[in-house]
Amino acid sequence: MKPRLNLFNNPALQPMIKMSDSVENAGLEKSLLELVKMRSSQINHCAFCLDMHSKDARKNGETEQRLYLLDAWRESPLYSDRERAALAWTEALTLISETQAPDADYEALKQHFTEEEMVQLTLMIVTINSWNRIAIGFRQVHPVEKDRAAA
Repeated sequence: MKPRLNLFNNPALQPMIKMSDSVENAGLEKSLLELVKMRSSQINHCAFCLDMHSKDARKNGETEQRLYLLDAWRESPLYSDRERAALAWTEALTLISETQAPDADYEALKQHFTEEEMVQLTLMIVTINSWNRIAIGFRQVHPVEKDRAAA
């Protein structure tokens, strides 16, 4: 796969970068935000974002086991109730055309997040879904060590 253009030198991305920075620094836990970014990127099959956010998550102290089991978070006891509510909301919004953001997911979210936090979380989900679409659309390729690349 080859990138379609050099995306990150384009000044048109500045509003997205500002939004990302704003949401990233709005007050939610970094570990929670990385799980949300990872889960959305898994659903969207965005290899570029999965590579980036798995590295970021590990730098922020996330465990390998929780990253490996993230796509099966419902079946694993490794995630808190707050994380579960955020992950369910992430899936609901990432798959909005299928889910229509179910009331049950919203009610679970309300049990663990303030209104302000729910908006912050939703903006993060919107932002990572946008980044996924940009990266996939322009065929961004994650870094690959030459000796590990497929022929």
